Amino acid sequence: MSAGIRAIVDINQTAARFKSSIVLRINDAKFVDAKSILGLSLTLYQTDEYRLEIHGPDEVEAKSAMLEVFNKHHLHVEVN
Repeated sequence: MSAGIRAIVDINQTAARFKSSIVLRINDAKFVDAKSILGLSLTLYQTDEYRLEIHGPDEVEAKSAMLEVFNKHHLHVEVN
């Protein structure tokens, strides 16, 4: 499995563990549900600027886990 595919699967599986809404904002123009493997496949690695918007009952835990998985794959992300 290539590093890009591994990152997409890892991000998707991490997001799926949480009840919170986890949206990946790309270049302030595209919005992708991090729980959508297809959405991630079509948009991840198109830029190096990502922002996560996380809202819900377990958002504190989700923010921490998502930061960890993005860092693991050397992807810079900001979390709102």
